[in-house]
Amino acid sequence: MKWEVVIGLEVHTQLTTKSKIFSPASTAFGAEPNTQTAVVDIALPGALPVMNRAAVEKAIQFGLAIGAKVNQRSIFARKNYFYPDLPKGYQISQFELPVVEGGAITINVDGVDKVINLTRAHLEEDAGKSVHEGLHSGTGIDLNRAGTPLLEIVSEPEMRSGAEAVAYAKALYSLVTWIGICDGNMQEGSFRCDVNVSVRPEGQKEFGTRREIKNLNSFKFIEQAIKYEVQWQIETIEDGGKIQQATILFDPDSGETRMMRSKEDAHDYRYFPDPDLPPLVISDEWIARVKSELPELPAAMQARFAEQYGIPAYDASTLTASKALAAFFEATVAAGADAKLASNWLMGDVSATLNREELDISACPVSSSALAGLIRRVSDNTINNKTAKDVLKKMWETGASDAGSADAIIERDGLKQETDTGALEAIVDAVIAGNAKSVEEYRAGKEKALNALVGQCMKASKGKGNPAVLTELLKQKLA
Repeated sequence: MKWEVVIGLEVHTQLTTKSKIFSPASTAFGAEPNTQTAVVDIALPGALPVMNRAAVEKAIQFGLAIGAKVNQRSIFARKNYFYPDLPKGYQISQFELPVVEGGAITINVDGVDKVINLTRAHLEEDAGKSVHEGLHSGTGIDLNRAGTPLLEIVSEPEMRSGAEAVAYAKALYSLVTWIGICDGNMQEGSFRCDVNVSVRPEGQKEFGTRREIKNLNSFKFIEQAIKYEVQWQIETIEDGGKIQQATILFDPDSGETRMMRSKEDAHDYRYFPDPDLPPLVISDEWIARVKSELPELPAAMQARFAEQYGIPAYDASTLTASKALAAFFEATVAAGADAKLASNWLMGDVSATLNREELDISACPVSSSALAGLIRRVSDNTINNKTAKDVLKKMWETGASDAGSADAIIERDGLKQETDTGALEAIVDAVIAGNAKSVEEYRAGKEKALNALVGQCMKASKGKGNPAVLTELLKQKLA
């Protein structure tokens, strides 16, 4: 039997407010346990919540960025359940009337665009944290996170593979960090995903029974968890078993999912409007102001890059994957670099080195002006691409912030490529004379043999020969 995978994501995005959603306590990460709490967070009797305006504004930003409906009247509800790190015995969230409804995110998998529709995005408070380390088999409760503002973003179940789910999560991550409503620090829990997975026979309209994988905080784990869970569900059904709706955890060490508890339905939480909070009312003027202050969004910038700089759509998409990378590219071009060459270098050697050293583009030791200086020397044939890679390595090791950094290294190390035709002709003649087999193969129609001869010429010129000139000379002499 052929099976279809059905995936939906619930993403908990921590909003970049300085204080909590209903109290003045700090949201800063890393403080000593239970040092960043207020009377509301620890549920002292008589303590009343007060809405954080900044959290609402960030929800409005998100709604506008995804083309959603921003509800001008929304309601907070109490989601009732018992857990040790939830001192009130309920979580303040939104249920029937969320602040954001609808909207969409476009993803690209294997060169194919797909629109993933969103159901809603609602404001809620985070719970505290259970602590086990160093407590000799006991459990401690840290309420520093209790009350931290979250925007829970819920997708429609429209993803059909782990690859699509990861692409969606990455696109959402890029957007919320781009507009500045989330710092994106997944290690600190600022962006974490609950993944709902089910399978059904291909062609069946009804959904299968879903299981929810909780609190995935890496794109790698999302794909691994989905892959294992899909296989487990299919094998369970084909062996005659039934899938039970459940909340499950993913163990990165074993690569397996395991059941944590049976999964509740909405009615189990006994939602009802929070009597301590009035309806949230958002004016037309507030929405208009937030809209006017939104930065250029990734999709718009991608289209502009392709048109303004004449680069391929793939390049434009890659360069706008992060706001910092897009800014670095524009600064490099503004400093005099050819746009396509700047794109190639940023997507190639620069990104590869950043990944290897686990650095973000914002921490790149080579400045945009220094990179532009290097690219200009490739464009004017002062050095060839191979030499440029070596120069970039030296710039990287020492740090290069000056536009003349590449020039200084080229001059110091005598790296200018040889363009004198007479000198290069002598090298070509010597290579032809010493490589009879490659010459014979080229004349017999083997084009690859020419590459071998060019390589020998480059070696003889100690890497300083102009490859284009050498190639042309070889063709002329071997015609």
